Amino acid sequence: MNILPYNYKSNRVCTRCLMDDSVRGISFDDKGECTFCKIHDELEGKFPLNEDTPNRLSELVTKIKSDGRRKKYDCILGVSGGRDSTYTLYSAVKLGLRPLAVHFDNGWNSEIAVQNIENACKILKVDLHTHVADWEEFKDLQRSFLFSSVPDAEVPTDWVIFSVLFAEAARYGVKYIIHGHSFRTEGTTPLTWTYMDGRYVNDIQRRYGKLNLKSFPNMGIIKYIYYSLIKNIQQIRILYYLPYNEKDVLEILQSELGWRNYGDKHHESKYTAFFQAYILTRKFNIDKRKLHYSAKVRNEQLTREEALQVIRKDPYTGGLELLDYCLKKLDLSYDEFDKIMSSPPKSFRDYKSYYDLVKLLKVPIKWANSIGIVPDTVYNKYFKFQV
Repeated sequence: MNILPYNYKSNRVCTRCLMDDSVRGISFDDKGECTFCKIHDELEGKFPLNEDTPNRLSELVTKIKSDGRRKKYDCILGVSGGRDSTYTLYSAVKLGLRPLAVHFDNGWNSEIAVQNIENACKILKVDLHTHVADWEEFKDLQRSFLFSSVPDAEVPTDWVIFSVLFAEAARYGVKYIIHGHSFRTEGTTPLTWTYMDGRYVNDIQRRYGKLNLKSFPNMGIIKYIYYSLIKNIQQIRILYYLPYNEKDVLEILQSELGWRNYGDKHHESKYTAFFQAYILTRKFNIDKRKLHYSAKVRNEQLTREEALQVIRKDPYTGGLELLDYCLKKLDLSYDEFDKIMSSPPKSFRDYKSYYDLVKLLKVPIKWANSIGIVPDTVYNKYFKFQV
């Protein structure tokens, strides 16, 4: 089997960042700046880094500590072994918080990622809970998403992590989940690139899967409402309040936590490295490097010209070795994989989901966003950027 060629495809590119018209529904203003730059600027206005930022962060931390008094943990924090989640854990501990680190083991972790998690938790003296999926079940779910022909094949991992974090927060009576996302380093993902909810996961598994999912939670909308409104579990992104220079962060993690680099962003998982760099770019003309490099350009950590040069290069460097490894692990033949790659792309709109219901609930969701129940990344994705 030959490696399919990589082609950088776009007609119009934002004059400020790297996002382009390969994103369905993107728009540009009279200066040529895109939708996602506007989202970035709105978030900068809401979460500015100025002389008052330390006070706002201090108030938030004080609130988390107060609500967590007499409890074993005052927050739940997801860890993957990647740079952002590790730095978020490091920052939370330095701020005096008492997190429970939670990891979802889906069977794809690289050895480096596992060691990064263990080192960070040991050095920072943080308890770690690892939820291990039954491999046959999770493999069946991943295969289902590949055969469904949607660009959301990372959703089984992302949504289960989300579900596990809420379940652990409810288990310990904790009101805060701290995420490692920052719009300054990751941007806002287009809805057409990644959509996820429990009904969507169930529908794809029902159509293409063979096994019932029992070894990991798949949070539906009723459960999410219960966790958010009844249990009052809120989602916090402390990196919004901290300056984030990639070079400085790497130096801190390496010197203080023994953290090791695993390659490109989010490539702590071998499956992520393969899916994002090979399947997304070849089949869907989606290159997620545009998100991350655009964020770095907006924050002047990289010039636009330098970033454009990077994304014109093929992101896939695994060759036939990584391809063979992933197909064997997923029990996919080369013929099956050829069918997956050649089948017409679909979107979440071709399957059942809660999307239409979410759109109908725009006003209450906006209110929930204003008090922290629905995070800005979710609100902006669904309502600032239209499909």
